[in-house]
Amino acid sequence: MQTVLIVVHLIIVLALIGVVLLQRSEGGLGLGGGGGGGVAGFMTGRGQANALTRATAILAALFFTTSMLLAVMSHRSAAPKSILDTGASAPAGQPAKQPTGADNLLDTLRQQQDRAPATAPAQPAVPEAPQSR
Repeated sequence: MQTVLIVVHLIIVLALIGVVLLQRSEGGLGLGGGGGGGVAGFMTGRGQANALTRATAILAALFFTTSMLLAVMSHRSAAPKSILDTGASAPAGQPAKQPTGADNLLDTLRQQQDRAPATAPAQPAVPEAPQSR
Protein backbone atom coordinates (compact mmCIF):
# COMPACT_ATOMS: atom_id res chain seq x y z
CA MET A 1 0.00 0.00 0.00
CA GLN A 2 2.80 2.39 0.92
CA THR A 3 4.65 1.67 -2.33
CA VAL A 4 1.55 2.43 -4.40
CA LEU A 5 1.05 5.69 -2.52
CA ILE A 6 4.69 6.67 -3.12
CA VAL A 7 4.31 6.05 -6.87
CA VAL A 8 1.10 8.13 -6.96
CA HIS A 9 2.86 10.83 -4.95
CA LEU A 10 5.74 10.97 -7.45
CA ILE A 11 3.34 11.19 -10.41
CA ILE A 12 1.56 14.09 -8.70
CA VAL A 13 4.91 15.80 -8.08
CA LEU A 14 5.92 15.52 -11.72
CA ALA A 15 2.52 16.79 -12.90
CA LEU A 16 2.69 19.70 -10.45
CA ILE A 17 6.15 20.66 -11.71
CA GLY A 18 4.91 20.55 -15.31
CA VAL A 19 1.83 22.64 -14.62
CA VAL A 20 3.80 25.26 -12.70
CA LEU A 21 6.36 25.53 -15.50
CA LEU A 22 3.60 25.97 -18.11
CA GLN A 23 2.18 29.03 -16.38
CA ARG A 24 3.15 32.46 -17.60
CA SER A 25 5.28 34.34 -15.12
CA GLU A 26 4.48 37.90 -14.11
CA GLY A 27 8.00 39.28 -14.36
CA GLY A 28 9.16 37.78 -17.63
CA LEU A 29 8.80 34.87 -19.96
CA GLY A 30 8.23 31.52 -18.31
CA LEU A 31 8.38 28.22 -20.14
CA GLY A 32 4.79 28.83 -21.20
CA GLY A 33 6.02 31.57 -23.47
CA GLY A 34 4.93 35.13 -23.76
CA GLY A 35 3.06 34.91 -27.02
CA GLY A 36 4.81 33.40 -30.01
CA GLY A 37 5.67 29.94 -28.72
CA GLY A 38 4.65 27.49 -26.08
CA VAL A 39 0.98 26.67 -25.69
CA ALA A 40 -0.37 29.99 -26.95
CA GLY A 41 -2.59 28.35 -29.56
CA PHE A 42 -4.06 25.89 -27.08
CA MET A 43 -6.39 28.29 -25.27
CA THR A 44 -6.96 31.97 -24.89
CA GLY A 45 -4.90 33.80 -22.29
CA ARG A 46 -7.67 33.99 -19.69
CA GLY A 47 -8.87 30.40 -20.16
CA GLN A 48 -5.34 29.08 -20.01
CA ALA A 49 -4.63 30.96 -16.78
CA ASN A 50 -7.83 29.70 -15.15
CA ALA A 51 -7.24 26.08 -16.20
CA LEU A 52 -3.60 26.08 -15.10
CA THR A 53 -4.43 27.80 -11.81
CA ARG A 54 -7.17 25.29 -11.08
CA ALA A 55 -4.92 22.36 -12.04
CA THR A 56 -2.16 23.73 -9.79
CA ALA A 57 -4.55 24.04 -6.87
CA ILE A 58 -5.91 20.51 -7.34
CA LEU A 59 -2.44 18.99 -7.71
CA ALA A 60 -1.18 20.93 -4.68
CA ALA A 61 -4.08 19.62 -2.57
CA LEU A 62 -3.38 16.07 -3.76
CA PHE A 63 0.33 16.54 -3.00
CA PHE A 64 -0.35 17.64 0.57
CA THR A 65 -2.86 14.84 1.07
CA THR A 66 -0.48 12.13 -0.11
CA SER A 67 2.33 13.69 1.93
CA MET A 68 0.24 13.52 5.09
CA LEU A 69 -0.86 9.95 4.37
CA LEU A 70 2.74 8.87 3.83
CA ALA A 71 3.79 10.56 7.07
CA VAL A 72 1.03 8.82 9.05
CA MET A 73 1.82 5.44 7.50
CA SER A 74 5.52 5.89 8.21
CA HIS A 75 4.83 6.88 11.82
CA ARG A 76 2.63 3.85 12.45
CA SER A 77 5.05 1.35 10.95
CA ALA A 78 8.01 2.70 12.97
CA ALA A 79 6.31 2.89 16.36
CA PRO A 80 8.81 3.02 19.21
CA LYS A 81 8.84 0.08 21.59
CA SER A 82 9.40 0.39 25.30
CA ILE A 83 12.09 -1.67 26.97
CA LEU A 84 9.81 -2.00 29.98
CA ASP A 85 7.23 -3.90 27.90
CA THR A 86 9.68 -6.62 26.90
CA GLY A 87 10.86 -7.50 30.40
CA ALA A 88 14.31 -8.64 31.47
CA SER A 89 15.50 -12.13 30.67
CA ALA A 90 15.66 -14.35 33.78
CA PRO A 91 18.55 -16.75 34.43
CA ALA A 92 17.93 -20.37 33.46
CA GLY A 93 15.87 -22.22 36.02
CA GLN A 94 14.37 -19.11 37.65
CA PRO A 95 10.99 -17.76 36.64
CA ALA A 96 10.81 -14.13 35.63
CA LYS A 97 9.85 -11.85 38.52
CA GLN A 98 6.66 -9.94 37.87
CA PRO A 99 6.76 -6.32 39.07
CA THR A 100 4.26 -5.38 41.74
CA GLY A 101 2.92 -2.01 42.72
CA ALA A 102 5.49 -1.51 45.51
CA ASP A 103 8.40 -2.89 43.46
CA ASN A 104 9.17 -0.27 40.86
CA LEU A 105 12.19 0.28 38.67
CA LEU A 106 13.94 2.71 41.03
CA ASP A 107 13.74 0.24 43.93
CA THR A 108 15.08 -2.55 41.74
CA LEU A 109 18.06 -0.43 40.71
CA ARG A 110 18.80 0.49 44.31
CA GLN A 111 18.73 -3.20 45.33
CA GLN A 112 21.13 -4.09 42.53
CA GLN A 113 23.44 -1.28 43.56
CA ASP A 114 23.46 -2.51 47.17
CA ARG A 115 24.34 -6.06 46.05
CA ALA A 116 27.18 -4.94 43.78
CA PRO A 117 30.69 -5.32 45.25
CA ALA A 118 32.22 -2.07 46.39
CA THR A 119 35.30 -1.82 44.22
CA ALA A 120 37.00 1.32 43.12
CA PRO A 121 36.60 2.09 39.44
CA ALA A 122 39.69 1.35 37.41
CA GLN A 123 41.67 4.40 36.37
CA PRO A 124 42.03 4.73 32.64
CA ALA A 125 45.53 4.42 31.27
CA VAL A 126 47.04 7.74 30.20
CA PRO A 127 47.96 7.58 26.53
CA GLU A 128 51.47 8.60 25.66
CA ALA A 129 51.59 11.40 23.17
CA PRO A 130 54.68 11.95 21.04
CA GLN A 131 56.75 14.87 22.29
CA SER A 132 58.36 17.31 19.90
CA ARG A 133 61.91 18.47 20.56
